[in-house]
Amino acid sequence: MTTAQPLDVQPTPLALLLLGREADPKSERGVDCPGDLPAPSDPGLVERARAAKAKLGDKVFVLGHHYQRDEVIEFADVTGDSFKLARDAAARPDAEYIVFCGVHFMAESADILTTDDQQVVLPDLAAGCSMADMATAEQVAECWDVLTEAGVAEQVVPVSYMNSSADIKAFTGKHGGTICTSSNAKRALDWAFEQGEKVLFLPDQHLGRNTAVRDMGMSLDDCVVYNPHKPNGGLTAEQLHAAKMILWRGHCSVHGRFSLESVEDVRARIPGVNVLVHPECKHEVVAAADYVGSTEYIIKTLEAAPAGTKWAIGTELNLVRRLANRFAAEDKEIVFLDKTVCFCSTMNRIDLPHLVWALESLVDGKVVNRIQVDRETESFAKLALERMLALP
Repeated sequence: MTTAQPLDVQPTPLALLLLGREADPKSERGVDCPGDLPAPSDPGLVERARAAKAKLGDKVFVLGHHYQRDEVIEFADVTGDSFKLARDAAARPDAEYIVFCGVHFMAESADILTTDDQQVVLPDLAAGCSMADMATAEQVAECWDVLTEAGVAEQVVPVSYMNSSADIKAFTGKHGGTICTSSNAKRALDWAFEQGEKVLFLPDQHLGRNTAVRDMGMSLDDCVVYNPHKPNGGLTAEQLHAAKMILWRGHCSVHGRFSLESVEDVRARIPGVNVLVHPECKHEVVAAADYVGSTEYIIKTLEAAPAGTKWAIGTELNLVRRLANRFAAEDKEIVFLDKTVCFCSTMNRIDLPHLVWALESLVDGKVVNRIQVDRETESFAKLALERMLALP
């Protein structure tokens, strides 16, 4: 699949799709950073969105991820991170339609956790996640074969980040593993190491490494990186036997761009600044930061921060801008950690025109862009999610 990846990684082949003419609902495509966003949508679309949402009433429940544009967030019934939103959807069984303003894997999770009577809609099928795209079902199955041939598979418990496709969640459930979020990754790993001696962490190497080393006291030598584009993942049997954490070679295209130089530069530019980053950032960035945590942690930390404090935030720009505007009245200075601006390009595919189209289609009785996970995949993926919910 087409993803934004490091230069030494060959992209997984995928047939080219003509822009605007075809769509691949199984794809979680990432693209290059588009730079700054265009001006807000036509004000007429705002009125159309309000009118359509009013006509649908309680039949529709709109979810808005924190990284969405302001013009989309305005129409969200609830906002949050991916797992919180999926649970919010499950808590509204009377809502016939769940419109998920996020990306593909999030809509899949909502479909898994909601009832059969509810239909999940993603306003733009091209809204994917480059990280989720870096681990396909075929690649992970091949990885398991490598672990089996090396004689370590029986010792390995898979732990998959919420930011993964339904297929990867199902693989995790089928092989006795659990899902984690950036908030509970340590709890998930503690549980996994009670079940086995090693963990296969999918698909974000940085969250896995940061949790193991920063939060659990492991060393960097305890971690190896499995590269699906190299024979045997680029690892020897001896390396697999010695490792505690087998990290998939995946990353977030937004959080992965922050560097140690970004941290050093902002400290030089803004004396006394607090650096607050997401654990999807590289290990050296996390090690140099003052605070590290999930999206919800970032928001709560800024809420509790004293007036007059200064903050450099290492996460998606839409959220950073929203927080900067929100706390400006409290004299909290909030800036983006990197001087080079980059939005989550696939998340930003959900715009007001797509949302209006989805809502007006529902008003007309037509369900567009429905996300539906097949029964078997849903069963095993739900098993993995339920293991996470049962974590102490």
